[in-house]
Parts: sequence; structure tokens; C-alpha cells
Amino acid sequence: MSPPIAQQITSSIKVMMGLDGTNDGEIRRQRLRRNTHYFRKHLKRMGCVVYGSDDSPIVPIMLYYPTKCGFWGREMLKRRVGIVVVSFPATSITESRIRICLSAAHTKEMLNFVLDAIKEVAEASNILSSRIKQKNANLEIDW
Repeated sequence: MSPPIAQQITSSIKVMMGLDGTNDGEIRRQRLRRNTHYFRKHLKRMGCVVYGSDDSPIVPIMLYYPTKCGFWGREMLKRRVGIVVVSFPATSITESRIRICLSAAHTKEMLNFVLDAIKEVAEASNILSSRIKQKNANLEIDW
């Protein structure tokens, strides 16, 4: 590891622990948690099948069919949204998915823009199939 990278890691850890004399790290953690919960709850209410912990800012949305990955990649790019498509052989043949990585720097407007794009592409590709959609319809979504 190069010295500049090691220094950046050390500085980042100090900020996150509050050793830099500010509360920036805590503010960023709270913002990331808020963004993560907001985004995941909206996806679930929409009817997407979302894997992973509700606290994880890495959000896998199941597509199931490898043929849908290319479609999603192209359509989201048209809408100016960056996603990661993951398909066979990186996953089993029936576990294709997209991944979205959230950040504390994302604003509510940015998240809503992405959620709108996901809804359009999800409806076009018929992936809004969560069996627990009814249960998720009453999720409270706070900002």
C-alpha cells in the first residue's frame, strides 16, 4: 500500500471516530443510515425483492433472470443512474441482480430520482413481484 493511500485511510478513520475534533463522522453515519433505510423501504413498498440487511448501504435488487441484466444496465444508463449488474457466472443462474451503493452524500432528491428510474425499469421488466408487497405497503418511511 502506498503512503498516500495509508494516510487517507488513517485520516478517514480519525474523522469517523471523532478524533479530528469534529462530529463530521457521526453526522455522516447518521445520514448514511437515514438514506439506507429510506431507500430500502421505498424499494420494498414498490414490490422489489431486496436482499441483505436493512442497515446495509449496498442494496441488491433481485432480477432472477440473466437476460434482464443487460436491459437494466442499458435502461438505467439512459436515465443517468449508475448500477452494478451481477449475473451468471458470478451468481447462480437464477440469482441475477443489480446492486446500488448508497452514500451519505446522496440527497433525498437524488434518492427519489433513482427510485423513480427504478420504478420505470422495474415495471417495464416485470420484476415487481415480491410476495410480501402487501405487508410492505404500510411501511413507515421517514426522512
